[in-house]
Amino acid sequence: MTSEAYVWAWLPGATEPVPVGVARERGPLVEFAYGSRYLQRADAMALWDEELPLRGGFQEPLPGLQIAGCLSDAGPDSWGRRVILNRLAGRDADFDALSPLTYLTAAGPDRIGALDFQPSPREYVPRGSPSASLGDLLEMVENVEMGRPVPAALEDAVRAGSSVGGARPKALLRDGPRSLIAKFSAPTDTWPMVRGEFLAMRMAARCGLDVAEVELERVADRDVLLVERFDRVPGTTQRRAVVSALTLLQIGEMWPAAAAYGDLAELMRRRFSAPRESRRELFSRMVFNVLCGNTDDHARNHAAFWDGRELTLTPAYDICPFLRSGGEASQAMRLGTGEDPGRLSNVGECVARADLYGLTRDDALEIAHAQLDTIRAAWDEACDEARLATTERRLLGRVFPHEYALYDLEG
Repeated sequence: MTSEAYVWAWLPGATEPVPVGVARERGPLVEFAYGSRYLQRADAMALWDEELPLRGGFQEPLPGLQIAGCLSDAGPDSWGRRVILNRLAGRDADFDALSPLTYLTAAGPDRIGALDFQPSPREYVPRGSPSASLGDLLEMVENVEMGRPVPAALEDAVRAGSSVGGARPKALLRDGPRSLIAKFSAPTDTWPMVRGEFLAMRMAARCGLDVAEVELERVADRDVLLVERFDRVPGTTQRRAVVSALTLLQIGEMWPAAAAYGDLAELMRRRFSAPRESRRELFSRMVFNVLCGNTDDHARNHAAFWDGRELTLTPAYDICPFLRSGGEASQAMRLGTGEDPGRLSNVGECVARADLYGLTRDDALEIAHAQLDTIRAAWDEACDEARLATTERRLLGRVFPHEYALYDLEG
């Protein structure tokens, strides 16, 4: 169990990390203090100024949180925690067997964003970088899925698999100058989820959304989605600081349903570098999530770059259709504000809240119809690119879009 860890960060434009401060456990909480030398730097920036402002002394997380969100964003989610548990505690251990700081220090060094956690404030130990092949990564994934110990020969794959969030099996990968996230299909999948995500991501790009670049591979009879990382500067060792919408909205891991698109849009108006364009993009992503059947659009699946002064919306990621029976469905995030319980997966419900995003009703309708027209026109070509069989296209076509999503839009 780790009770203390030193936080290192890559500052904007830097190719090497610097020590920023220390995180320590105090009872159930993890508190953080900036180092005195860091505070004296001319280029010192807050990890996130609305949560951990630049000042001396230990700071507790915001009320309701166990650890500051900007620190937690650099840690593994359920899949990465499974990999770490497999290595440190065995297959029968529960997630609570390890502390939050243990997960943060045990995760691989090439984690999302620009932070790393080290045992020393003076010497940074790189601990290598993701160098495992797709075959090794797949072998590691299969061992973790089956609850088997991962062989020592796959240590690089373990580091690569413990650094990234999300519930499904994934790992980090290097391909020349590019940094990638490899997302694997699972034996329990009842439909081609990886190819469905590839389809949605490519279709989102066709609809004019700013999305991460994706490729589709096949390894040992399993689908693999390769997602190009946007928190790295290709060909350099620079890293970009990223904060999740969960952190921006000051919501704990236990209350994700409190997150709302409208509240995020208001924060964009106040703190983002391009508020008008960002709010329009957010609305467009919300509409596309409804149209493609992505009901897992929770606040960890939205993020922003942070440079110490302002925020910039990152490319979209983790857009995946979900099959369902019946008609009515709900989005993971509320469509309006936290005071508005509405979250029904219906484009009309999105359009009714257009003003929260700085849009008129006509603007919102134009966005929705343009996306729908693109989906219909590009469907066959996009399905070919995703290598979907006829029956798979029919399955996805039931939710991409679902007739309930169009009820108010098309009468």
